Amino acid sequence: MPTKKALITYDAAAADLERMRAVSESVLIAKAPTVEEALEQASDADIVFAGRWSEELWKSAPRLGWVQSWGAGVERFLTPGFVATPIQLTNAKGIYAIPIAEHVIGFMLYFARGFHHMVQSQMYRRWDWRQAEEVSGKTLGIVGLGGIGAEVARRAKTFGMRVIATRRRPELPAECADDVRRSDQLPWLLAESDFLALCTALTAETRHLIGIEELKLMKPTAYVINVGRGGLIDEEGLIDALQEDRIAGAGLDVFEEEPLPAESPLWTLPNVLITPHNAGSSPRSHERLIDLFCENLRRYLAGDPLLNVVDKKAGY
Repeated sequence: MPTKKALITYDAAAADLERMRAVSESVLIAKAPTVEEALEQASDADIVFAGRWSEELWKSAPRLGWVQSWGAGVERFLTPGFVATPIQLTNAKGIYAIPIAEHVIGFMLYFARGFHHMVQSQMYRRWDWRQAEEVSGKTLGIVGLGGIGAEVARRAKTFGMRVIATRRRPELPAECADDVRRSDQLPWLLAESDFLALCTALTAETRHLIGIEELKLMKPTAYVINVGRGGLIDEEGLIDALQEDRIAGAGLDVFEEEPLPAESPLWTLPNVLITPHNAGSSPRSHERLIDLFCENLRRYLAGDPLLNVVDKKAGY
């Protein structure tokens, strides 16, 4: 007889549910793919695997002891009320690092090799020969050298790039970076970078980390790549910099408002590549996510420490 209940608030495939149920017969796995369905089943839930989430959900679940986030970013959970509870929150840190790192490399090659010009020329059947660049020898600046940033750095080094980074704890090992400094050394990073990759979490301290003044510090030939969170960049300031050619371009997977509104000038700027927040998507990353939840479920039922526990006050 099950003694715990786990609420799965996304449209989980039968194979996913089967894997979860195989962890233990002592837990009831209940699928609730909409917020409304989750609210109906929340009163006796001990665990939530949160695809969909709402403030009302945890308030309707007096037995709730653990929430597993679908993503690495957890800002949607961190309301003052939820932060004050003893409910454990774990995230998907590391699960999406490989496809996101490949996405960043794709952004860099897209601009360096001039694919944005070539796509436009192909549409009009123009043979528009242009000089292309190499990423080899260029400097990649990474803001946030965590799991994703480290995977980006590892791949950039194989392309012969110089890799520099900022992070809160620069003393930690960073085998694939040539120079790592404290977060307050961001101006140095901006001035040195040919490509700037934002791979950090969105917190009160990092919101609008890149604004008008920061963009002024960058080379006019530099590109901004954001695979972190849209709120890391002041979008209006970025649009101005792009329109005025103060930077060369931007590869953007995340935005302050998603989906990106149709009226946003970003859609039509020729020096911008937009992807629909799918940098982390991959069948293999989904498999890793289910692996993580199942391992954490086993640990939770056994009373063992969970993986990827979030410091709710710090925000990551």
